Amino acid sequence: MDFGLVLQTDPPATAVVELMRRAERSGFRYGWTFDSAVLWQEPFVIYSRILEHTERLVVGPMVTNPSTRTPEVTASTFATLNDMYGNRTVCGIGRGDSAMRVAGRKPNTLASLRESIRVIRDLAEGREADVGGTALRIPWIRDGKLPVWMAAYGPKALALAGQEADGFILQLADPFLTEWMVKHVREAAAEAGRDPAAVTICVAAPAYVGDDLDHAREQCRWFGGMVGNHVADLVGRYGEHSAMIPEALTAYIKQRHGYDYSHHGRAGNPSTDFVPDDIVDRFCLLGPAQAHRERLEHLRDLGVDQFALYAMHDAKETTIDAYGEHVIPVLG
Repeated sequence: MDFGLVLQTDPPATAVVELMRRAERSGFRYGWTFDSAVLWQEPFVIYSRILEHTERLVVGPMVTNPSTRTPEVTASTFATLNDMYGNRTVCGIGRGDSAMRVAGRKPNTLASLRESIRVIRDLAEGREADVGGTALRIPWIRDGKLPVWMAAYGPKALALAGQEADGFILQLADPFLTEWMVKHVREAAAEAGRDPAAVTICVAAPAYVGDDLDHAREQCRWFGGMVGNHVADLVGRYGEHSAMIPEALTAYIKQRHGYDYSHHGRAGNPSTDFVPDDIVDRFCLLGPAQAHRERLEHLRDLGVDQFALYAMHDAKETTIDAYGEHVIPVLG
């Protein structure tokens, strides 16, 4: 199992770079960041510094979207980093939540996401792509490689991930929901004539190592609110009790009353008071290191290839170090 670290690009950027260096020393192989231009600093600028100051870390957004940058700009940016640092990037992509809604726009359609996955990967790897009816190719790319991993929850998005993406990002660590969603992704891959085992499975969630569960829950409750934004979209599309979506995912948002993005992804977010303790416990990894290992072993047995650890809490360094000492040597 691989391990990744997920950070917000809060200033100063040097602190983000130092945490990524710490993560690499602890055995993490991937460095991910949020990508929301209004809420945080520009991640691709920071990726360049991370790549310069690490040796093996693979970096990318969790996740970008097809609209805040056009696909050819996204492809060229990744290709430039790869040309400078040797194919050490991965493109996490989705419909867009905070980046779109903060700017007053709706998330992208799945149709536009499908097209963008193809265009970004083809252009970044030096192939010609049709961009809005114009054939484009980036002429300076040589031996470029860019895996594109897609974030998804709903049945249509899961099918798209299986049909098109190199990897699937699931932003929660509940074993029941992981098994359900991985099954849908792999079935879609097989139906599309792809090798289901070739789709990398990445589970991303907050992890907090420590014995004070009440404190850990409060540090990670924000995550249930973030996931709730996507769940609310699914309920609006499919209904509250749809057979297409497990109630284990949807039931907890009944008391949700809107969302304030000014607190997005932060401990103490007042928009997440509707998130119960059992959701925090199911979606996140909390407790002593042994509890983390046991959950991760379960997820690994379900086919998860990478666990990406959100570190948006007051124990970033100690959690990174604890994983480096007690978790990654066992499972990595």
